[in-house]
Amino acid sequence: MAPGTKRSGKNPPRKVKVTGDEPVFRSRKERLSAGEQLRESVPHSAHAVWNPPRKHRNPIELLEQSNRYRLPDLVPVRYGRMLRSPFTFLRGSASLMAHDLATTPLTGIRVQACGDCHLLNFGLFATPERNLIFDINDFDETLPAPWEWDVKRLAISFAVAARDNRLSDKEARSAAVECVRAYREHLRKLSKLNPLEVWYDCLDAQAIIDLAPNAEVRKFREQVIAKAKIRIGDYLYPKISGEVGGRRRLIDQPPILFHVYEKGFLQRVQMALQDYRLSLPHERRVLFDRYRLEDIAVKAVGIGSVGTYCFVGLFFSAENHPLLLQFKEACPSVLANYAGKSEYENQGQRVVTGQRLMQSSSDIFLGWTRGRNGRHFFVRQLRDMKMSAPIEGGTASRMKLYADLRGRTLARAHAKSGDSALISGYLGKSDTFDQAIGKFALSYADQNAKDHAALLAAEKSGRIQALREEE
Repeated sequence: MAPGTKRSGKNPPRKVKVTGDEPVFRSRKERLSAGEQLRESVPHSAHAVWNPPRKHRNPIELLEQSNRYRLPDLVPVRYGRMLRSPFTFLRGSASLMAHDLATTPLTGIRVQACGDCHLLNFGLFATPERNLIFDINDFDETLPAPWEWDVKRLAISFAVAARDNRLSDKEARSAAVECVRAYREHLRKLSKLNPLEVWYDCLDAQAIIDLAPNAEVRKFREQVIAKAKIRIGDYLYPKISGEVGGRRRLIDQPPILFHVYEKGFLQRVQMALQDYRLSLPHERRVLFDRYRLEDIAVKAVGIGSVGTYCFVGLFFSAENHPLLLQFKEACPSVLANYAGKSEYENQGQRVVTGQRLMQSSSDIFLGWTRGRNGRHFFVRQLRDMKMSAPIEGGTASRMKLYADLRGRTLARAHAKSGDSALISGYLGKSDTFDQAIGKFALSYADQNAKDHAALLAAEKSGRIQALREEE
C-alpha cells in the first residue's frame, strides 16, 4: 500500500505494504512537507471513526485462534486473567485488536512497532550501567508495521483504564488525547535532532522527577523510583525458591510455576543454553559462563503470554550469587498477518532485534535460542529493577501524567527506526489528530467492553473454561 492510502473500517483486514524501509536522505523540510501532503488523502478526521468490520469478526473465534501455540492446560488461566475487567481483557487481546486496527486508515509509514503497546507495557528498569530509566518493556509482538497501530492501541488503553477507574468518559478521552499530544510534540522535537542524538535520548530517573509539574507529583515519583531501585533480580529470588535436599530449587506452584519431568528434558535445556550463549556478544558470553544452571521450571507470566512456553532458570555463580533468567517463547507476531512476516526465521531474534531497536538501553542478557522441538525463545533477566506505577484508583490528573510519559517514550522509540519528520509533518502542530484519536479511543473502548462481555458469555455457556486465581 502506498503512502496516503485510506482504508475503510467496513472492509476486512488485509496485509498492508508500507514505506519506511529505506534510509531517508531528503531534507527535514522536504520530509515535513511530504507528511503534510498525506493529510489530503488521509485527513486527521478519518482516524476518529471506528467501524467494526462487517464480516470475519467474531471475538471469541479470534481469541481461540490465538491459542494455537499455547499449552492447553494454561489457556483457562489466560481467560481467567482476561475476565477480571475490560482492561485486563484488552491486555490479553492484542491479536484481536491487531485484526481491528488493520481495517483502519493508514498513512503508509512504517516504524519498528511494539505491537502490544498498552500503558502497562511501560515501566522503570535498570540499564547495563545500573541507571534507572523509563521505557517500553514488552516486545513479544514487535514487528515493522504502521506507526498508527501503536499510537491507537496506547490511546485506547488509557481510555479503557480510565473507565476501569470509574472516571468519566470526558476524563477518559482527555487521558487518551494527552497521550497522543505528548507523542506528537516530542516526535517533532526529535525530528530536529541528528540520528545519534535521537539514539542517545532517554528518560532517566532524574528526568522523570524533573518533569513533575508540582511538589506533590515530584514526591510521588521519588518514592516510586526509590522502590524500583531495590527491586533487583534477587528481590524475586527468595519468593519462588527454597531449600530441597540441601540444594536451592524453584518451588512448584501449579499451574503458575511447575517443573517438567519428561525424559531428556534437561539435556534439551543444555543444548538450548548452548544456542543461547552463541546469540550473545562475545563479552557477554564471558559473563554468562560465570554462572551455572541450578534449576528450571515453567512459569505462567502476564496475560497475553499465558499459555505459551515460558521457563524461569535459576543460576548461581561460584560464590552462590543468584541469577534469574526468563526463557520466553516467541511465537509469530500478532501483526504478521497484516503487516507481513518477520525477516528473521527465529522469532526470538525478531523480539531481541526489535527490543534493541526501540529501547534506549536493553538487558545485557538479552538473546535468543531454539528448543529441540522447534519452538523459538528469547531470553532476558527476570525483573531487573523492573516496575510499573499502579493504575488502580488513578485519578484523572494522574492518568494524564502517565499518558504524557508514555507518549514521549513511544515517540522516541518510533523515531529510532522511522522517519520522525515525515510523521511529524503529517501530525502537524495543532491538536486535530490528538482529538481524532481521543474520539476513536472512546469508541473502541465501547467495542472492547462488548468483547469482554462476549468472553463472559462464552464462559457462562461453557464454550470456554476460565480459571480465576486469587488476587
